Amino acid sequence: MPLRLSPEETFAARLAGGRQTGMWVCSGSPLVAEICAGSGLDWLLIDAEHSPNGLESLLAQLQAVHGYPVSAVVRPPSGDAVLLKQYLDLGAQNLLIPMVDSAGQAAELVRAVRYPPQGIRGVGSALARASRWNRVDGYLENAAESVTLLVQIESVAAVENVAEIAAVDGVDGLFLGPADLAASMGHLGQQEHPDVVAAVEHCIRTVKAAGKPVGVNAFAEATARRYIAAGVDFILVGADVALLARGSEGLAAKYLPAAEDGARASY
Repeated sequence: MPLRLSPEETFAARLAGGRQTGMWVCSGSPLVAEICAGSGLDWLLIDAEHSPNGLESLLAQLQAVHGYPVSAVVRPPSGDAVLLKQYLDLGAQNLLIPMVDSAGQAAELVRAVRYPPQGIRGVGSALARASRWNRVDGYLENAAESVTLLVQIESVAAVENVAEIAAVDGVDGLFLGPADLAASMGHLGQQEHPDVVAAVEHCIRTVKAAGKPVGVNAFAEATARRYIAAGVDFILVGADVALLARGSEGLAAKYLPAAEDGARASY
């Protein structure tokens, strides 16, 4: 007899239990993803917007981290409904959609991750890892409960519309991206600019007032701790590629002559 399976706990369910601290996985490597999955952090963001990831490498990373006590959230390069259908079918339960600027855009994303009549997601569960090839009982009827939809606030327009975006039914949380927000505000590379920090803190207050979880990206420890104190529910505090870059530079600095080092533009 085939195994009868249940979906994994969603990221939304874990958020209900307290703040979640995580890191980016951007290398495209299942091995690196698995190493990070055993770190003790609460969640990993497997990125496909600014990283060399396609469907095959995302699948391999989801398989690599499966079984570890960590939530895997996947960020596609856009909110295209066809792409989201493919991500969901390969078993990405938790999605973070970049560059969401309006409540209307957020509502369309909700429709993209739900089956009819509530949405437009194409039906292919018999072919898909998401349902473990129909070994998850009642997958079609209960699929919406196994998906966490997070949207990313990272522009002036999104900040202006943050209350309306947070009010969209089916959006499980909002995530703030200070890097792109700084660029949108005319402060490229200046995530610590007072206006950027003020905009982020405004969004934190607004989303929390709406009763939705709110997260933020913050690699600098002082910044991360400031936003934790402001009440964020989930946060990213590093990235695999950044840790490798800075760690290898530190190793070189121990054994090689010092070289002139310019200021970094970001992270």
